Amino acid sequence: MNCLSHVRIVLVGTTHPGNIGATARAMKNMGLRDLALVSPKVFPSGEATARASGADDILAGARLCHHLQEAIGDCALVVGASARLRTISWPQLDPRECAQLVSASNAKTAILFGREHSGLTNEELERCHYLLHIPCNPEFSSLNVAAAVQIVAYELFLAAREQASADFAAPALATAEEMESFYGHLERTLHDLRFLHERKAGPSVMRRLRRIFNRSKLEKKEIHLLRGILTAVQMRIRPQT
Repeated sequence: MNCLSHVRIVLVGTTHPGNIGATARAMKNMGLRDLALVSPKVFPSGEATARASGADDILAGARLCHHLQEAIGDCALVVGASARLRTISWPQLDPRECAQLVSASNAKTAILFGREHSGLTNEELERCHYLLHIPCNPEFSSLNVAAAVQIVAYELFLAAREQASADFAAPALATAEEMESFYGHLERTLHDLRFLHERKAGPSVMRRLRRIFNRSKLEKKEIHLLRGILTAVQMRIRPQT
């Protein structure tokens, strides 16, 4: 999915290669392709390939980094996932909030997932703009790293799909300048029709008409249509005046 091409999943210090493969599978299912691995214990690995279940291209394209800076150096937005909340106050997001933030931005984004047993260090989180926390059962809050990636990837997929749908469906609205030009055209036409001449309260009539059209939030195409109608009216009545 092209609208997620700016998102990079970063696994830091992964111990079990199977988690790398499962992450690749989760990414491909949800349209993510950019994977970076920071100092994995074992990679490449047959177990990773087996767990990828067809997402071999994600593994083949994964960048292998020795330091975190290599994985996030070109990113303008960095989000770090953490299973536990920290004593230091970090701006915090849940997966849905994170997905909405990321999908609304075109900035290159890295989402970091830490080690299976200890997560990200405080020093690594200091490189992040936000802390991503996945709420779960407090009696058993140990979430597998690949499962965490799957949850976040799914939310990213949904948010990107909604964003694409909104961008496609939302027509261009008329600008303030176009609206003012329309109101001037409308007022001139109403004068030509002698509609405003028959009323002493011309300004109040135009004020009410403005309120009607402003509530409508007219699109550019609608403004062109209305002005075409006004022009046609003027062409019909002016020879008679």
